[in-house]
Amino acid sequence: MTDRAKYLIGAFLVFGAAFGFALKGIFIKSAYRYDIDSISLLSLRFLFSAPFFLFIILRKRYKEESHPIFAKRRWLYVALIGFIGYYISAYVNFLGLEYISASLERILLFIYPTFVLLINAFLVKRKVTRLQWLALLITYAGIAIAFIKHFEAHQQKNIALGAFLVILSGLTYSFYLVGSDKLIGKLGTTRFTSWAMLSALVPTLIHSFFYNRLNIFQFPAEVYVIALSMAIFSTVLPTYMFSAGIKRVGSGNASIIASIGPIFTIILATLFLHEPIWIEQIIGTILVLTGVFLVSWKGKK
Repeated sequence: MTDRAKYLIGAFLVFGAAFGFALKGIFIKSAYRYDIDSISLLSLRFLFSAPFFLFIILRKRYKEESHPIFAKRRWLYVALIGFIGYYISAYVNFLGLEYISASLERILLFIYPTFVLLINAFLVKRKVTRLQWLALLITYAGIAIAFIKHFEAHQQKNIALGAFLVILSGLTYSFYLVGSDKLIGKLGTTRFTSWAMLSALVPTLIHSFFYNRLNIFQFPAEVYVIALSMAIFSTVLPTYMFSAGIKRVGSGNASIIASIGPIFTIILATLFLHEPIWIEQIIGTILVLTGVFLVSWKGKK
């Protein structure tokens, strides 16, 4: 296979992953129409996706001639990272979508690369360049423009709370990304992602037990169709498509290609959820994507 063909396949995989992740907010908002709560929907998402992750782990183990042995402390660290990056981050994200639109959620969530930059700057002491500071300014200006219009329109109840929860989701996911760097190198992307995802299932089910005694199988059939679709098309498939894409095009190019995600969500939210589009939202989105592009591009030099 030529390098060009390899790159095109990788770009297509990242593009498809961005589309799958963009669908997540659409699935969640569609499920909320049937009066399901956030933790029940999240529990169904992880329950339906768990068999796929288990299959991938077992298949990889079966195909490997030698099986690497890792210290218990490292597995505990994987579980902790999964707890932060998938349980906490996903739960506050689902909760935030009870209050704000899917399109605004995607714009707010997409600022996580700026959080990664700031975490590395303050905790790892990695230098932030002038261009990156400018990128941060552009990104947050875009957030402000998009957010203010939503706030003025009074389309959502408790929009400030919803925005805070989604931003918190992006922040916790950023800690997951920073913490997973060395682990991915030791365990491999596929093994690490699968175990991190599975480690989020346990706290999610415990949370659901205390909230509703795990009474998550009394909803209309449509809810389970949506949850299964979300598990397959917005969790399992895009996760591995993105990983496979990174191997072919590199993390820098992948992050740039994936920046199409918020655009997908805005279009899908308009088509399926009938969410309005304002010029301020478009301007804000362009500014956010420009800032994130500069952060990702400069950060991969």
